[in-house]
Amino acid sequence: MRDLKLPDQRHPEKAHRPDNAQPKKPAWIRVKAPGGAGYNKTREIIRENRLSTVCEEAGCPNVGECWSQGHATMMIMGEICTRGCTFCNVATGKPQALDAFEPGRVAHAVATLGLKHVVITSVDRDDVADGGAEHFAQTIRAVRHRAPETTIEILTPDFLRCDDSALEVVVAARPDVFNHNLETVPGLYPTVRPGARYFHSLRLLQRVKELDPTIFTKSGIMVGLGEDRQGVSQVMDDMRSADVDFLTIGQYLQPTPKHHSVERFVTPEEFASYEKSAYGKGFLMVSATPLTRSSYHAGDDFARLRDARMAKLG
Repeated sequence: MRDLKLPDQRHPEKAHRPDNAQPKKPAWIRVKAPGGAGYNKTREIIRENRLSTVCEEAGCPNVGECWSQGHATMMIMGEICTRGCTFCNVATGKPQALDAFEPGRVAHAVATLGLKHVVITSVDRDDVADGGAEHFAQTIRAVRHRAPETTIEILTPDFLRCDDSALEVVVAARPDVFNHNLETVPGLYPTVRPGARYFHSLRLLQRVKELDPTIFTKSGIMVGLGEDRQGVSQVMDDMRSADVDFLTIGQYLQPTPKHHSVERFVTPEEFASYEKSAYGKGFLMVSATPLTRSSYHAGDDFARLRDARMAKLG
């Protein structure tokens, strides 16, 4: 039996990579250890419904804060990914078959937690013909049925090896926000995101708007991987050309010595500069801080995003 708590079994594709030193985190990136009544209640609900969360699987630094408020990002289609991105702490390998009852369990957890806004993400499932598109759609419909007042944000794979109809299935289920992260600048894709294609991911976001202009689109990148400021600015321009509404920028943190190294810690002042630049390029909403992650404060940000669109439309 594979034990995902053991690094060599969790990331077999990285086991023979040389170790990269993990630099000491600066004061602005440190967070409190998770705990407390709210955190424990959220964890209990997640366990009772046999669900995975990206909060745990990816080692998110904000898990303590979010779970203490009852906010958890559901990760569907299992806990093993078919890709081996060098930045990611989600386990890599051959996943099990999709669980037909999972959409119902996600919906039950959303209702039990009383979420006003839920973020649903997944592993990559290149082993499934549609990349898990129908499973995403079923989960969206289940949440709509069980918690009709909850707004739904999805963070999807790139559906790189699927027919174009896969994206159409997800969009037809009408999530409120469609998020797909570009993750980094195109020049770093061969080493950071080798299984993906930058312009395919960009086109995916553009197609969402073409299929349903009312859906908010969102994308994010990490900094500190070796990119430069000009590269980040170009990614912003590319996202705007695809009519992306919401941009997130956060500091990359190295999960283990086998993962991609942290080239530098970007200062809060630089993040503020990125935010100012992004708003100047026309994004409706921007979150750019060292601890920003795709689903961090997602509910509050969605409310501001919706208000920003209304203000733009007059």
